[in-house]
Formats: sequence, structure tokens, C-alpha cells
Amino acid sequence: MSDHDAASVGGAHPAKGRPEPGVPPPGGQRSGDAASVGGAHPAKGRPEPGVPPPGGQRSGDAASVGGAHPAKGRPEPGVPPPGGQRSGDAASVGGASGWLTLLHKELLRFWKVSFQTIAAPVLTALLYLLIFSHVLESRVSVFDGQVRYTAFLVPGLIMMSVLQNAFANASSSLIQSKITGNLIFVLLPPLSPLDMYAAYVLGAMARGLVVGLGVFVVTLLITPGPAMLAHPVIAIAFAVLGSAILATLGLIAGIWADKFDELAAFQNFLIMPLTFLSGVFYSIHTLPPFWQALSHVNPFFYMIDGFRYGFFGLSDIAPGISLALVAAAAVVLAALALLMLARGYKLRH
Repeated sequence: MSDHDAASVGGAHPAKGRPEPGVPPPGGQRSGDAASVGGAHPAKGRPEPGVPPPGGQRSGDAASVGGAHPAKGRPEPGVPPPGGQRSGDAASVGGASGWLTLLHKELLRFWKVSFQTIAAPVLTALLYLLIFSHVLESRVSVFDGQVRYTAFLVPGLIMMSVLQNAFANASSSLIQSKITGNLIFVLLPPLSPLDMYAAYVLGAMARGLVVGLGVFVVTLLITPGPAMLAHPVIAIAFAVLGSAILATLGLIAGIWADKFDELAAFQNFLIMPLTFLSGVFYSIHTLPPFWQALSHVNPFFYMIDGFRYGFFGLSDIAPGISLALVAAAAVVLAALALLMLARGYKLRH
């Protein structure tokens, strides 16, 4: 064998050592075949069209597991993600108990500072009772002397405390949320207007009724006469309706007001006068005719007079009329508050 033949063994070119075209190297495999194993292109390592990589699975198949789009990872239409639950299902599950969470927040809000929100109003009512009973006990006669004036004051002070604190809780909660900017965390969850109304109103009612119960217990230490209620069911009905009305008014005031000054004006020029001119400290029969007629326009008068009937079985107005008017006022105010919440008045706009 010549020198030329020895150099060409294995198909290598005698000059440059490259294999001759069409002649495989030793082992029977071309150099390009190894690079093409698994469908890779010999030049750039990319898979040849239509040839799957080793394992029989294309690179896009792994990304599409669970219905996700191979390019952007979004689920394909009509294909549920792993677990079989759509993203909207979780929101619908949370919406059922969302108002309970908001109610819990409203309850904790006043309970955490109970010394200020419960104890202070009870002390204020007790001071009213001590001062007015000491000054006017022997000078004022109510219900033709059938009831002592000190005992007469007790239901009025209880109801006044219920009304004022129910209003304060709902109104202050909303105005603080609006001013601090955390109201967005109440508006973002899937809560309906009825959910928001129920949470705020029930929380305010709870505070008003707790304060009223505290006033009742404390006043028994001074005058135990009202301990035996003549009509306890009627008294409870008026307490619940009255707290619901003032809680709804507080919700409306909190929605309407944009700052504390506006809320203070609502309370000082509307709630406070209506409360003190509703017969808390007197019977309207002791007033001149003009003021008697004006008292009949005051809805707070019917709440307090009906509540007092539950204690003594005596009232200035028939309790059935008072109950009907109070219930009608509660329905009208609830409808107005729900309308404001549904439209997002001064909340979403």
C-alpha cells in the first residue's frame, strides 16, 4: 500500500484530514449524525420540524399541562386549571361570609376601646340622672303622680344613650375610613350593598344596646323601681328599632360627610336637638300646645315614649301608633341607605 493509500484510510482527505464526501468515518457513522440525535439540527442544535425530542414529548407540551397557554401561561378557554376550580369560585365563596368579617371588624372597633365607647356614655347618663333627680324630683309630676320623676328619667336616659351611641358608631367608622383612605379595602371585596348595610348597622346597634344595658344596670343602683318592666317585649322592640334607625342615620351621615366638620354639624344640629326635645326629661303634656304639636313631628319622641310604655305601661301616645311610625321610619331610612350604597354615592366616585 502506497503512502497515499495509508493517508486515506477512514475516508480522510490526504491533504487536510477531512473525510471524503460520501465516505463514512470508522464506525459507520457520519459526524453530523451524532449532532442530529433527538431531532436536533446539525448546524444550530435546533430540533428539525416534525421530529419530537427524546421521550416523545415536544417542548410546548409541558407548558400546556393544566390548560395553560404555552406562550403566556394563560389557561385555554373552557379548560379549568388543576384542581378543577375557577378563579371566580374563590371570590364567590368569600362573598358569603364577607359581611360577617366586616361585622366582626366593627364589633372589635368599639370593644377594643370599651372604656371610651361604653363606660364613658354610661357615666354621662348616670350624671344626668343624679343631677336632674336631685333638682327636680320634688318639683315635677309626671303621669299624674303615678310614677316618680327619678324612675321616669330612667327609660328616657337609656333610650337616649342607645340612640346616640348607635349613631356615633356607624358615622365615625365610615368617616374615619374615608379620611384615612382604608375604605378601599371595604369596597374591593365582593360585598353587596346589603352586606355592607348589615355589617355597619348591626355593629352600631350592638354598641347602642350594650351601652343602654349598662345604663339600665347602673341606674338600678339608684332607683330600683324600673327593674320590673310592665311590657318587656315592647321595650325590647322599641330599643331594637330605635338603635336600627339611628345606626342607619349614622351610616347615611358617614356616606354624606367628607370631613369631621360636616359630620359634627349633622350630629349637633339634627341628632342632638331631636334627642333632647323628644321627652327624655319631661312629659309633653307639661308643654304649651304649640310645643306639644311640634313634639309630635319629632320621630325620636315616638321611640322614647314607646320605650317608656314598656317600663310603666303608661305613655303620652298609644304604643301601637308609636310602633307603626317607628317601623315605617326604619324601612324608609334603610331603603335610602341601600340606595346610596348601591350607587356608590361619595364612596366610589
